Amino acid sequence: MTIQPPLPGEPRRPHGPRDPGDAWVIADTGERYWGRFGAAGLLAVDADRGILLQHRVAWSHFGGTWGLPGGARHEGESAIDGALRESGEEAGVPEGAVAPRFTHLLDLGIWTYTTLIADAVTSFEPVISDPESVALEWVALDEVDDRPLHPGFAAAWPSLKAGLSHRPAIVVDGANVVGSVPDGWWRDRAGAAGRLRDRLEALVSEGVRGADLGLPHERWFPETTLVVEGKARGLDDAAGALVRTVRAPGEGDDTIAAEALRLAGEGYDVAVVTSDRALAARAQDAGAHVRGAGWLLGILDRA
Repeated sequence: MTIQPPLPGEPRRPHGPRDPGDAWVIADTGERYWGRFGAAGLLAVDADRGILLQHRVAWSHFGGTWGLPGGARHEGESAIDGALRESGEEAGVPEGAVAPRFTHLLDLGIWTYTTLIADAVTSFEPVISDPESVALEWVALDEVDDRPLHPGFAAAWPSLKAGLSHRPAIVVDGANVVGSVPDGWWRDRAGAAGRLRDRLEALVSEGVRGADLGLPHERWFPETTLVVEGKARGLDDAAGALVRTVRAPGEGDDTIAAEALRLAGEGYDVAVVTSDRALAARAQDAGAHVRGAGWLLGILDRA
């Protein structure tokens, strides 16, 4: 493997200073990959319009093909941050317009490419905002294969498309999970619930391993709900929370079952986290599957 900076005058990102990541990684067999620290791209999904594709300018790598807005990651930049930055630079994707669903990792040993699959939560029109695009279009899922696709995207697309059929959601029985660890939670139930929520926040921010959810691909960002009851309802609200906290007005089991039924009705793959047998049966009747408290605690301990 060798690293080769862009050639003088190479028409890539001509405006502004280059980042150290803007370089070619060249395999011993001669293949070239853009991005010293790997690369990342965004597969934005609009429920009504399909996915956002970029028609690449002729001078770019595999020019003339259709692929995803993306490019080289900056030094020290996470794959998700890189995908969002690149899609903003190349396609005008507004900040906060998409919510991560999962990531797909191509790891060649000498180079990686991470695809961030994210749902459009705010409708937006893409904008050609740098010279790497000829066109940007929302393309229906069943029409993607009709385009001349970038070879890397073409290879990944069947797996990515299959992944779009999954929308995981987790509903946590806060009382059951907190009560499964004898750490003095009974002295401050609201504080214990708050600590669990903080751990869930960190987990959802980083993503849950696909293997832990029984799903393909690297990491998933499930819709996550924490249901609390009794004295735990007094926990403080968290600003900008990724985890939705629901305070049960009465028995927590009733609220958990209702949340599971609602999410399943909206098309989510729902997992209810509880070790309570009666609630587990109700969750299954609502269309969810059940994970024990130990499953969640194990994931949190590894996070």
